[in-house]
Amino acid sequence: MRKLKLGMVGGGDGAFIGAVHRMAARLDGHWDLVAGCLSSTAEKAHRSAEALGLARSYSSFEEMAAVERARADGIDAVSIVTPNHMHLPIARAFLQAGIHVICDKPLTTDLAQAEAFATECENYHPHFFLTHNYSATPMIRQAKAMVANGDLGDIRLIHAEYLQDWLSRPADPDNAQAAWRTDPSRTGGAGAIGDIGTHAYHLATFVLGEEASHLAADLNSFVEGRKVDDNANILLRFESGARGSIFASQVATGSENGLKLRIHGTKGGLFWEQENPNQLLFSAMGGVEQRITRAGSGAGEAANAVSRIPGGHPEGYLEAFATLYRDIACCLTGEQDAAKDVPSLTDGLAGMRFIHACQQSSVGNAAWHEL
Repeated sequence: MRKLKLGMVGGGDGAFIGAVHRMAARLDGHWDLVAGCLSSTAEKAHRSAEALGLARSYSSFEEMAAVERARADGIDAVSIVTPNHMHLPIARAFLQAGIHVICDKPLTTDLAQAEAFATECENYHPHFFLTHNYSATPMIRQAKAMVANGDLGDIRLIHAEYLQDWLSRPADPDNAQAAWRTDPSRTGGAGAIGDIGTHAYHLATFVLGEEASHLAADLNSFVEGRKVDDNANILLRFESGARGSIFASQVATGSENGLKLRIHGTKGGLFWEQENPNQLLFSAMGGVEQRITRAGSGAGEAANAVSRIPGGHPEGYLEAFATLYRDIACCLTGEQDAAKDVPSLTDGLAGMRFIHACQQSSVGNAAWHEL
């Protein structure tokens, strides 16, 4: 496979998620980062590019899209790792320039804007990918395959929770990550539900293979003066008859990055947790609990296809991002089926419908709302 050329917008000046994307893109050797507009100001952008040894540094994303489009050796794709409110303007500029887009979630800040963008994208040839990275962990791919194969029977219950405590106090104004995540002008008014609730929702629906039809949400802002939600309790209904729930909180004291998934069907149940991602617990009705491990006994083709090293050696967060970058590279170089499990614009729209429905439901005192 030829190496692809990657550009990046955002992610400079020590930003956490930009570094994650850069490491992930390098891991399997399919991408070279060659260009970037790494910050919203020219001085910071060029300083960050110099620190990374990046020769092609731009002062604005508009300039970057135009110049890279005109170059014979222009980038194949751009990675967007900015605050939420900038996702769509940047994506639009690069799609119009004929450049594929790899965008952090959520899609944007407003459902109507997202739906209009989706209609607009029908006129664009390049691909749009969304980086819900947890869906690329081997044991989540295993869980999805087991549900699809009927190993759990008919699914009755699905529960996802994502608990953190890092925003349990007012945001430190010097902490850029906390500042923008609690600023409604940059998040569209979605706090925990946009930042981590969308991860929990996508994980549940990815494994189940079905979007929710209705939800009832109770959103709270526990920290005084906070203008976005920092805690959410959500009930879900599915057309198949399954029932679900999501608990997402950034004020859950004592929790670091507690993403967990539980699924229960007529024949068995599954349990997975992100902080111990290399195992999946399967309990068959009336049987003994089975521990399925990454690259170990019991792991199937879906899991093994995204495992890099022998069992017992942990793989996790970075490798999941890397799997998305690998699958995207394979798709762009001709393997048409490579991106079948990579989140796309469709998943981005589903996430925005989830956020919108949560907000509308909560305003209505947790009334049921159709997605």
